Amino acid sequence: MELASYLAGEKWSDSPACTHRLLAHMARLVNDFTDDDARPQLALLIPSVIGLQSDDPQWDYELTLLAAAHALPVAAESNQRALAVGMLACERLYAAHEGRPKNTLTTRTRRAFAQVPLAEGWARSFMSTSRTQGSQDPGPNVIECATRSIAFACVPEPDDLLRALLEDAVELCRALAGRRDDQREQLAPDQWAPICRPVRV
Repeated sequence: MELASYLAGEKWSDSPACTHRLLAHMARLVNDFTDDDARPQLALLIPSVIGLQSDDPQWDYELTLLAAAHALPVAAESNQRALAVGMLACERLYAAHEGRPKNTLTTRTRRAFAQVPLAEGWARSFMSTSRTQGSQDPGPNVIECATRSIAFACVPEPDDLLRALLEDAVELCRALAGRRDDQREQLAPDQWAPICRPVRV
């Protein structure tokens, strides 16, 4: 995200204004949880996050549900429960935003819950007695739990799953922004050179 801020002509920052706050949050976490050997592959995604920005709450809800749905199948049981609660909380806010009945779920959440019915049942029971009733924005916490769950999952290549999450998040934001494939960002080598050149030791 710091390199994205540079390429966008902004002040050096890991939270540039050119990228949606939750997408940037996810990108930072994916970067931090990815092993050193696999991290260079993330560099290819840097230009794609520039300009993906919106104040529409739909972006928050969609990114939150996407992250949880990616992590649910591989997360440890305790994290599955936390993610399921986060999804239900997010769905309540999303439903209110769209004017839907509060107990309705999006297709993404229904498909995710179908893979972990026990976690869904636990989460529904928890939410039925919760005082907050999903009134606070769960986005940042859900995305952190999701990326951490993937990173420490008992699967062969967690780095691949983390990169796939970020790639899908970028494509989701592009779709929400109405971007076409022929509008993908193209950066010339001289845009990278000043920041990527070797330094003297």
